[in-house]
Amino acid sequence: MINRKSKREIELMHEAGKLLASAHKEIAKMIKPGVTTMEIENFVDHYLAKHGATPEQKGYQGYEFATCASINDEICHGFPRKEALKNGDIVTIDMVVNLNGALADSAWTYTVGEVSEETQRLVDVTKTALYKSIEQCQVGKRLGDIGHAIQSYVEGEGYSVVRDFTGHGIGNSIHEEPNILHYGEAGKGQRLKEGMVITVEPMVNTGTWHSQMDENGWTARTTDKGLSAQFEHTIAITKEGPMVLTEQDI
Repeated sequence: MINRKSKREIELMHEAGKLLASAHKEIAKMIKPGVTTMEIENFVDHYLAKHGATPEQKGYQGYEFATCASINDEICHGFPRKEALKNGDIVTIDMVVNLNGALADSAWTYTVGEVSEETQRLVDVTKTALYKSIEQCQVGKRLGDIGHAIQSYVEGEGYSVVRDFTGHGIGNSIHEEPNILHYGEAGKGQRLKEGMVITVEPMVNTGTWHSQMDENGWTARTTDKGLSAQFEHTIAITKEGPMVLTEQDI
């Protein structure tokens, strides 16, 4: 069952999204060779508490951290750690913010120091894919339109789209219906309706899209050790068009 949100609920989620976006802006200032993802984790924990919010994924199905921090060949759900980031790395920081009961979810891939031209291109293509898909988040469009926009662009650029993880509805809990595939056929799937709030979060790899799970039961990484990048926004479907609740460029 899809839980469509009222304008008031969307407003509250937008406030959570603004706080989440501000945390990402602060993280961007921290990213450099020598910093650790555990330092970023501790910053997020304290930053949210200072602003009256909590990290929703902390304790979710036993997950221990406020953030996911996925480095290089890690696709998603990487654990924060004490090892320093190195020049040329990429790292995706993903978090869900709970502000007064309203949730927002966003992941961002950061480059560390000077990265190769190919690494930068992967990051740029992944971010562009997210925004191309957001253009499809319109009342009356179908879920397949979102996936097709991502897949056709990404594969046209020579990369692959991860299929083992999806976007999702979000509201009273982190994961609600429907699942948002990042691949698919235009014109197929469920229609988007006013009041739906979803995450779109393409994960894009330099090589194969296949993933494998680490022994910790959480962290997924590429099977061929290729790099993976991810960008994610929380989006409300409104009659005026897509409303990005976690936009940083405001």
